[in-house]
Amino acid sequence: MQDSGIDPERFAIEWVSSAEAPRFAEVVTKFTEKMKSLGPNQRQKHAAAANS
Repeated sequence: MQDSGIDPERFAIEWVSSAEAPRFAEVVTKFTEKMKSLGPNQRQKHAAAANS
């Protein structure tokens, strides 16, 4: 992933059963909070600057 310019912190795999709705909500909320704390995707920022 790093070779593609993707920060490994922006990727996650979690196995959640369809019977685990509260756990699904927890996993998604936790990942969303992590993305917010990391800020904008640096790869997108560099691509936007290159296209300007």
